[in-house]
Amino acid sequence: MSKKYVIGVDYGTDSCRAVIIDTDDGKEIASSVQYYPQWKEGLYCNPQENQYRQHPQDYIDTLEAAIKDSLMEVENDISKEIIGISFDMTASTPVLVDKDGTPLALLEEYKKNPNAMFILWKDHTAISESIEINQLSKKWDIDFTAYEGGIYSAEWVWSKVLHVLRVDESIRSKAYSWIEHTDWMPALLTGNTKPENVMRSRCVGGHKAMWHEKWGGLPSEEFLTELSPLLKGFRSHLYEKTYTSDVSAGKLTAEWAARLGLTTDVEVGIGAIDCHMGAVGAGIKPGSFVRVMGTSTCDIMTVPYDQMEDMLIPGICGQVDGSVIPGFIGLEAGQSAFGDLYAWFRGLLEWPLHNILMNSKLLDENIKAKLIEEVSDTIIPQLSDDAVKISIEQSTIIATDWMNGRRTPDANQLLTGSITGLTLGSNAPLIFRALVEATAFGSKSIIDRFLDSGIEIKEVIGIGGISQKSPFVMQILSDVIGLPIKVARSQQTCALGAAMFAAVIAGKYNTIEEAQLKMGQGFICEYTPDMKKHEKYKVLYDKYLHIGQFTEACLPKD
Repeated sequence: MSKKYVIGVDYGTDSCRAVIIDTDDGKEIASSVQYYPQWKEGLYCNPQENQYRQHPQDYIDTLEAAIKDSLMEVENDISKEIIGISFDMTASTPVLVDKDGTPLALLEEYKKNPNAMFILWKDHTAISESIEINQLSKKWDIDFTAYEGGIYSAEWVWSKVLHVLRVDESIRSKAYSWIEHTDWMPALLTGNTKPENVMRSRCVGGHKAMWHEKWGGLPSEEFLTELSPLLKGFRSHLYEKTYTSDVSAGKLTAEWAARLGLTTDVEVGIGAIDCHMGAVGAGIKPGSFVRVMGTSTCDIMTVPYDQMEDMLIPGICGQVDGSVIPGFIGLEAGQSAFGDLYAWFRGLLEWPLHNILMNSKLLDENIKAKLIEEVSDTIIPQLSDDAVKISIEQSTIIATDWMNGRRTPDANQLLTGSITGLTLGSNAPLIFRALVEATAFGSKSIIDRFLDSGIEIKEVIGIGGISQKSPFVMQILSDVIGLPIKVARSQQTCALGAAMFAAVIAGKYNTIEEAQLKMGQGFICEYTPDMKKHEKYKVLYDKYLHIGQFTEACLPKD
C-alpha cells in the first residue's frame, strides 16, 4: 500500500505555513513559510489606535505559494497521495462579506478599505462595543457570555463587527454577513461560501461568537438588535449548527485542486483556532495544560464532562464542548502580550539605531543597515545572558504584563502596563528581567484561576517559538508557577495538529486520539522548577497582584 500524506496549514499573525506530513508516523516531509505581502509593508494597520487589519488576498496568495513550494521540496510527485488538508488560524479574525460570501475587500470598491478586511485577533478598536455587550448581557434574561468566562472581549467577533459597521457607513449596504478566517478558507476551497451554508467551526463559534446549544446557537435577534440596529438581520444570515474539526467540509473544487497542484479527492477539514490545533499537535489529554507561547499566549485544556458538570469558570476565554478534542470540554485562556512585550522593549532600545545611527554621515548606507540588523538581532539574546545573572533579591523592579490589555483572567482591554521600582541604578537587563517575570506572573494568575475552580493540572506543556528558543524565559516561568514544563519537539505543532485532523477526516484514523498516538512527536526537554526560587517568587507575585489592583483601580471605567 502506498504512503498517504496530509497537509496542515497554519495561518499565524505574520505568515502562512504549510507542512506535508506522513500519516504513518507524523514525520514532516516538507514545509514552506510565506509572509503576507501587504501586512509586511504595514498596510492598513495603525498601532497607535490598536488597528490591525489583513487583506484576504494575502491569505489566498500565501496559501497557494506555501503549498506549491512544499510540493516542490519533495523529490517524487506525491500530489496524488495527499488525502486531506486542514487549517488553523488566529482568532477572532472576522470579515464582513456580501451575499455570496465574498469578503468585501475582494470587491473593487472596497479593496483598500481596512474596514472591509479581516480584523486581526489583536485589533483592539472595539473596546467600547465589548463593554456594551457585557453590560447588556448582564441585564438580559440569558447571559450569552456565560460560557465565555462571563466577560466578552474586544478581541472577539461581535465587538469587531459592530465597531466597523458603526464607524464606516460606506460598507453597510453590502455587509450581508460575517465570517471568521477559520471558516472562510475551508469554505473557499470547497466552493461553499454562501453565508447560510458555510459549515462553521465549533471551536471559533463557541469561544468567540457566544454560540451555545443551550440557547439555540448564536445570541438572539432581539439581543443583537437591542445592542444595535446595525446588527438587524445578521443572525438569519449566519448559522445555528457548528462542527468539530474531525468533520470534513467537503472536497477540493476542481479550480482549487488545479491551483494547489492537488486532486479533487482531497478532503478539507473544518478549521480551528491555532492554539487549539497546537494543543492537539502537542499531545493534549485530560490534565494537560498546554501553553502556546508566541507574540501572545494561549492556554488550552480538555476536561471530561463529569468533571465540569454545570460548573462555569469565570474570566477565561470560554468552555466549549468539542472545541479541542471531540468528547471533551475545551477550556481556553491566555495573555494578550507575551513575546510582544519583549519585542516592545527591544524596539525601545532600537530607537537610536533607526533615528540617530541611520542619519550618521560617518558610515555608508550598506554598513549602517548591516550594523542595525546585527545589533537588533543581538539585543534579546544579550539581555537574556545578562538578566540570568541577576538574583531574585536584586530583581526589585515589578512590572505588569498588560501592554496590550488583559485577556485572562477577567478580560479588560482598557488596561495598560506598568513598571515600578525604577531607580537611577536600573539598567536594561534589570528591566528586561522584570518584564519576563511579569509575563510569568500573568501566567501564574491564569493557572491559579483554573486550580481555584477545581480543574486538575497534571502536566504543563510549552509549544511555540519562545518555548524552544529561550531557556531564560522558560526557566523563570517554571520557577514562578512551581511546575515542570515539557517542551514539544515539533517546531510546527499547530500545523501538525491540523495535519492530525486532516488524517482523521480523510479516513486514515478513526479518532483524533488515534492520530495523536501515531503521529505525535513527543518532547525535546523539560524545565524543572527550583522550589527555593519559587518560594521567593511568591513574594514578588504578591507585589505584582497588588500593583495590578492599584493600576486597574486608577483607570477610567469606560
